[in-house]
This record gives sequence, C-alpha cells and structure tokens, in this order.
Amino acid sequence: MRYISTRGAAPVLTFAEAMMTGLARDGGLYVPETVPQFTAEEIAALAGQPYEEVAFRVMKPFCGDSFTDAELKGAISRAYAGFGHAARAPMVQLAPNHFLLELFHGPTLAFKDFAMQVIGQLFQIALAKADKRITIVGATSGDTGSAAIEAFRGLENVDVFILFPHGRVSEVQRRQMTTPVEANVHALALEGDFDDCQGKLKDMFNHFEFRDEVGLAGVNSINFARVLAQIVYFFASAVALGAPHRKVSFTVPTGNFGDIFAGFLAKEMGLPIERLVIATNQNDILDRCIKQGAYEKKGVKPSISPSMDIEVSSNFERALFWAYGKDGAAISALMTELNETGRFTVSDNAMGALLAQYDSGMIDEEGTLAVISRTLKDSAELLCPHSAVGVGVAEAALAKAPEVPMITLATAHPAKFPDAVEKASGIRPPLPPRMADLFERDERVTRVPNDLAALEALIQERRRK
Repeated sequence: MRYISTRGAAPVLTFAEAMMTGLARDGGLYVPETVPQFTAEEIAALAGQPYEEVAFRVMKPFCGDSFTDAELKGAISRAYAGFGHAARAPMVQLAPNHFLLELFHGPTLAFKDFAMQVIGQLFQIALAKADKRITIVGATSGDTGSAAIEAFRGLENVDVFILFPHGRVSEVQRRQMTTPVEANVHALALEGDFDDCQGKLKDMFNHFEFRDEVGLAGVNSINFARVLAQIVYFFASAVALGAPHRKVSFTVPTGNFGDIFAGFLAKEMGLPIERLVIATNQNDILDRCIKQGAYEKKGVKPSISPSMDIEVSSNFERALFWAYGKDGAAISALMTELNETGRFTVSDNAMGALLAQYDSGMIDEEGTLAVISRTLKDSAELLCPHSAVGVGVAEAALAKAPEVPMITLATAHPAKFPDAVEKASGIRPPLPPRMADLFERDERVTRVPNDLAALEALIQERRRK
C-alpha cells in the first residue's frame, strides 16, 4: 500500500512513513494511492463482530506491511480497553429511521479518541522499531488536543505540544489539556482562532530545517491514520442496520472535514452509503461551498459549538483531490489561490463530483439550542451542541428521503459543553465519575503569541533532547 500527496510533488510513502510524516513536504495531505475494496460478503461478515475485530479487518488493508497482524491487533485492543462502553460506539434510536451513533465513550469524551488512541499505540510500535524520538505538535479547536495528550502523555520518546485558541474552547476542553502532570505535555494557548493555530502548525511543517531538527510529527486530521481509524465506525454502524443488504445515510457535524471524509472512503471501499450530509454551525464555509460552488473565507465567529469554529477545513483538500480526478497540480493551484485571495471557485466537473457524494446543511445558534431542547423532550437524549447541529441537519435530510435510515454522529459528551446544554435544557450534565475532580486539578498552560519564530523557539527550548 502506497501513499501519495494531494499536491503530487512529495515522496511516495508507506503507511507507517505517512503516519509519522503527517503533512507532506509539498504542503499536501497523504492519501492512499488505491482504496481497498470490500465485497458484499466481507461486509456482511462484520455483523455481530466486536468493534475491535471490525477495526482490524477495516484497517489492515491500508497498513500494508507496516505492522504485523499481531502488532495491529494488539494496538487496537489496547486503544479501546479504556472506553466506557462495551460496544465502544453504541447506537440509540431518536425517531423512525433516525439513529444516533454515540462516539463519546472514550477517555476524553469525544470522537477524536477513536483515532487518537490507536495512533498513540501505532506510534509507540513504529518509534520502537526505528529507535527514534519525535516532537508532536498539534492544533486543536477543542477535542483533538486532549485526545492527543491522553494518547501520548508520559511516553519517553515523545514530546507533545498542543496549540489551542485562547478563550475559544470550553472550560472542560481547556482543563483536559492543561491539567495533565506529565513532563512531556505542553499546553499552549495561542492568541487567535483555530485557523491561526492550524496555520502555524502547517508553517512549522513547511519550515524543513525546524521540522527535521526537532523530529516534527503531526496528529491532527492531516494525518491519514486519524482518518483511517474513523472509517471503522461507519462500517460498524451501517452493518448493525443491515448493510450491505440495506443502504444507509450519514450526517456528520464537521469543521475540518476529516470525519465525513472517512465516510467517503468507507463508501469507496464498498459500503452502501446513500448520502453523506455535511452539518455545519454558523461558520458555514463548507455548506456555502456545496451550495454555491465557491470556497470563500469570511471570518470565524465564536459559537456554542467551538470545535466547529473552523474556516480552513484541511481535509476538504482530500475531497477536492478525488473530485478533481486526483490531479495534484490542480489542487496545488487551488490551495495557492486560497492562501493568496481567501477564496477559490470549484470547477463545474469537480462540483458535480462533490454533489454526487455530499449534501449539506447549517444550523445557527438558536437552532442548535432548540434541537437540544426538542431532542431531550422527544427522545430523552441529551445532546452536546455539536451533535445537535448534526441532528438538526439530519432531520431535514431525512425528511427528503425517509425510506433510507439516517445515522447521525454524536461527536462529544454533553458534559464537555455544560453551559450551552444547561441553557437549552435546564440540565447541567455532570462529568463521568472518573473525571469528577477535573475542576480541582492544577492547570499548566503557556500563553503564546501568534508568531512562528516565538513558537519554534519555545518548542526547541522545552523539548527533551
């Protein structure tokens, strides 16, 4: 299995190499050169299997020779051992033909745990083989950071630096990043928004002297291993509802497009997905692009669903790569235009390819609060604001095709966003017992300017040599 860059000018890598590299040296994102195909019989055989077995069967073809079967099975088993639900990703029914996929039973109460816990295990195996140490730098709008810290805290051969936008994450999200006591963990509150954090991360990867000196590695959703681990729950949930003998649709609340792109790859592998529905909050650049054919930055507005307060959706580049027939030069030109002008127009042919796969919708702040209130009343399910965005958009999509089951991804536990949930429902959701003392723990955090040189100097100073 070989991995190529979306911009067509970076070295071709193995899975392990692509995982350890993160962002390609041409600025692009790594994707598999070919997508493994599953037969209807192979998909049907997943029915009734434990989540870990589904994960092994789905992930193995993408890994090539990078890991033995025993290594991959062991990594998956260790990754999910600490989840708070035996099913790992259980489903509940909200309404006729509408199902909620609960992805918040991991150690940091968000869907990012499904990928990050696996990546942490695979990194350890790969680093031991290579006898090297790395510096992980991540950018987060709230959930990726805590999931990365949870996966890598305390490891001898890894230093972890997480950039998050100061004042733009929930208190629970912040404390999950700032309270770990391990010396290899560094929480950095950057003056700016998530796009500033993500931009500085990409700048570091494109500063090759710094990148090579510190052994820079990335665990944001630019890392294909993240996307790969997320493909698994599309298969597990679809099979539970009758796939491959029955088509299903998915609605995914998304900001950086990684989770819904995993659904696209599941469909490419043979999973019978009818529609993939993009759900956005008031920062609706993806919804506008799908409906108008232009990707145009207009500024990020803070919201009650902060993990979706993103304007430069990194993984959308992967979707565009497929839509443009895997033309790396075309993607490179689009990304250059975006950097220089803040916008680009999708070609007619590529737009047709996107519309063949994706629908989209947007829910504003008032609508999000209304969905939380209504869902609790009608279905006795308390939603986080991100999941509520998904449910609201899914309801509209399901009304257009009520015969096809709709699965909405619930991306975080409501207790991570207690203020918004309480405002909508009157209920302040408690943290699980294992996290009950979160607000009593001491915080360690460094305020940092939105300046590349200052960030690089801090990382060089604090990383363990």
